[in-house]
Amino acid sequence: MKLSIDKNIFMKAWQMAERVSASKSPMNVISGILLDSEGDKTTLLATDLKTSIKTYVDGITVKEPGKTVFPVKVVGELFKKASTSIFDIEVDENGKGLLISGRNRYRFSTYPWEEFPKLPSSSGASSFCEISKDELHRILDEGGIAGNMGEEFPKYLGAELLQIKNGEFHCVSTDGRRLSLSKAYVDKDSKDQDMLLPLSSIREFLRILSSVEVESNIKISLDGALGYFSSDNIEFSVRRVESTFPNYERILSPNTTTTLEIDRSQFISALERVDVVVRDSTRMVVLILSPGGDLHLWGKAPDVGEAREVVDGIIKGEPLKVAFNVGYMIDGLKAFHGDSVSLSFNGQEGQMMMLRPKESDFLYMLMPMKLKSSDLDGLDEFEESPF
Repeated sequence: MKLSIDKNIFMKAWQMAERVSASKSPMNVISGILLDSEGDKTTLLATDLKTSIKTYVDGITVKEPGKTVFPVKVVGELFKKASTSIFDIEVDENGKGLLISGRNRYRFSTYPWEEFPKLPSSSGASSFCEISKDELHRILDEGGIAGNMGEEFPKYLGAELLQIKNGEFHCVSTDGRRLSLSKAYVDKDSKDQDMLLPLSSIREFLRILSSVEVESNIKISLDGALGYFSSDNIEFSVRRVESTFPNYERILSPNTTTTLEIDRSQFISALERVDVVVRDSTRMVVLILSPGGDLHLWGKAPDVGEAREVVDGIIKGEPLKVAFNVGYMIDGLKAFHGDSVSLSFNGQEGQMMMLRPKESDFLYMLMPMKLKSSDLDGLDEFEESPF
């Protein structure tokens, strides 16, 4: 195999494949990337046996076609650090490689392409839906905010539900204390169905999707074991999670006692300042809502101190003192786009919901922390402090 490679173009595709290759595996061959050049078409393939990617590559002139598996750790570094914008690659029949960059020469070993596992294909999969790249990125990102990245049990806590229902595409996740739900419209003829995918794989796919420069639709499909995301140049597959996601619509309560509309960036900044005081303790922030007045935030931590913030907002309904994990509050607010956010509360023990004002395409639900009278000790004195 002999190739002439335009580094700047080639590396964009290489880095996508590199994200999927297995960094630690007893199978050396899957810690590499398979390059398959035939005619004027070159393909990169990578897998960690749970996720896989196949991407077509531009920026390569094929002088002699062939296949080989390049070790990511060494050869990938040489590709990135090649001193010229154009370099040549040669691989002989024994798998010995040569990289030529200007006057520099590097020899390396490759893995046998015959040992690389056969990757799954969406050719026989059932259609799920088709959606624009940007809208898919938004809905997957927003819908995955509430889940956990770790190996959780039940398994759905570390997964994201992708669901087609009545012509709407829903993405949902939960960690048992909060839930995020994002929606987009798809073809009304799309069949009602769902699949559960691991959040860690979804996050990797989102990074790959961000690096795709061409504005194109993504076709989503599924079979009994895998979900597929395909465009003109890329196919990404991920193994489905074998678990049942709870009926999230039954969890969401329509009841509201108090509402708040507030500037999102000001709210985040105030919460982050309170978090400085409470982050090494309970991470509890108390929201004090007075209809017609301002929003007060209160936090304290033993041996650290206390914090009170006052933030402008439009408050309606009943007066309320309610406590939340400040980190979860910030996570939800940062997932939104736009200047303001609407929050609805259902008493001191009921769920809180965040929404975009006058929109319903993204919802973030958070359960409050149990608020004891001792948690408010010192609040009155602190409010009256002259400093």
